[in-house]
Amino acid sequence: MLRSDRPAKDYFGAADGPAPLKARAIGSYAKGCLAGGSVLPPDGPTWQAMRLSRNRNWGHPALIDYLKDLAADAPKAGWNGLLVGDLAQPRGGPMTSGHASHQIGLDADIWLTEMPNRRLTPEEREEISAISMLKGPLDVKGADRRVDPAKWTDTHARLIRHAASDNRVARIFVSPTIKKALCEFETGRDREWLRKVRPWWGHHYHFHVRLSCPPGSTGCKDQNPPPPGDGCGAHLTYWLSDEPWVPKEPRKPGEKPKVVKKRPMALAALPQDCRTVLTAN
Repeated sequence: MLRSDRPAKDYFGAADGPAPLKARAIGSYAKGCLAGGSVLPPDGPTWQAMRLSRNRNWGHPALIDYLKDLAADAPKAGWNGLLVGDLAQPRGGPMTSGHASHQIGLDADIWLTEMPNRRLTPEEREEISAISMLKGPLDVKGADRRVDPAKWTDTHARLIRHAASDNRVARIFVSPTIKKALCEFETGRDREWLRKVRPWWGHHYHFHVRLSCPPGSTGCKDQNPPPPGDGCGAHLTYWLSDEPWVPKEPRKPGEKPKVVKKRPMALAALPQDCRTVLTAN
C-alpha cells in the first residue's frame, strides 16, 4: 500500500521497469512522473549510454527519438558520437540521489566528452569521468570564469547549437562559462538558438537538454519561455561576476562548508496520477 507521507524517491527508485501505460509526461520537470517510458539502448551507431547501473536511461518516447536524431546528426557537426548520461528512472519521479529534475522523462544529460571509436566496457561506463570545461575554480574572488581553450572547441559549440536549434527543445542548461563561449562563437545573424541556452550551476561536464511537453501528455507542465533576447547581456554578466560564487563570509581554515539537507519530497506532493504509474503492472 502506498503511503502519502513516504518519500516518493523510495517508490520510484525501486521501480526497475516502466509503467505499461500510454506514454505520458505527468506534472512538472521537478515534480512529476513518467508513464509508458521507453529505454535508450546502451549502444547505438553514434551513441553510448553511461552509468548503466543507475538504470536512468529511460525517457518519454519523444526524448528517445530526439536523442537518436541528435546522435545521428552529431558527426555532421564534427562530433564522433554522444556519451549520454542520466535521463530518467523507468517510471520517472524523484531520484534516489542527484537530480531534482529529470522526473517526467523529458530531461537528458549529454557529456561534453566525445564518444570514442570503440565500445566502452561496462566497467569503463561506471568509472570514466566526464571532462570539465572550466579553466579554473569559480568560487575564488576575481576568478577567470572562462572555458579552458585546451579543452573547449568550436565542435562543442556546433553540437550545442544543433541541439538547441531543434523545435522540440525548451531549454539547454550549461555552465555560465560555456554560455559565454557560445555567445562569442555565434557570429551569424541567427542567434535565436542562444535564447534557449541558459546558464546554471554546475553543467561544465555536460549539457542538460530539456524538451517541451509532447502532444498527448495531459497534465504535463511546461516552464515559462526564456526571456527575450540571446541571453548574452546583463544576465550573463551577473553569472560571471563574483556575486553568485564567492561566499560573503569566507570560511575559516579547515572549516567544512555547511550542508543543508532538504526533506525528501513526499508522494503526496506529486500529481495523483503518479500513484497509477507506480501501481501499474
